[in-house]
Order: sequence, then structure tokens, then C-alpha cells
Amino acid sequence: MEQFSPAAQVIIALIPIIGIVFAAVLIFFALLWRHHEIKMQISKGTYEVKRFNFRLFALFSGLSLTGVGVMLTLMFFLMNSISWGLLGGLIPLVLGIMNIIFYKMLPNEK
Repeated sequence: MEQFSPAAQVIIALIPIIGIVFAAVLIFFALLWRHHEIKMQISKGTYEVKRFNFRLFALFSGLSLTGVGVMLTLMFFLMNSISWGLLGGLIPLVLGIMNIIFYKMLPNEK
């Protein structure tokens, strides 16, 4: 196996750190921009509060997690049969099913 020089190892170790810092700075300024935008809308009287559709979010996340869980469960079952790795697919599958059940139990908004 080929060994990298110490300088290359330092550069390789810095790449994820720089990526995380860059993403954090980007998110910070996006949130700051949104804050100032809302502040200006409030001062001009044009701000409308947006309601979060929790029912739709529960359905979307439930369907997404169920789909991912089914695929991962099938893949892990076909690769190793019954093993601890199967939990990597069963956990999102069960979470998705629970979200869909929660969606069905949630009262309709009117």
C-alpha cells in the first residue's frame, strides 16, 4: 500500500474541515439575509406569517422513510440474510410506517 507524504496527509485532512466551515458560513449568511428580509417586510407591513403544513410533512417524511427502509431492508437481507446490519433498513422502515400512521391519526386542518 502506498504511503502519502505528511504534507499530502495534512491537505487531505483539511479538505472536510474547510468544507464544513464553508457550509456553516454560507448557512449563517443565508439565515442573516432571511432575518433582515423579514425585518424589512415587518417594517413595511407586507409580512405574512406562513403556516407550516405539519400533516403534509408527516405524509412526505413517512413515504420517504418507508421507501428508503424497504430498499435498505431488501438489500441487507439479500446480502447477509438475518444479521444486525438488517437494522439499518428496518429502522427507517418502522419510522416511515409510524409517520404514516401519525398522518392518518392527525385531525384535518380547516
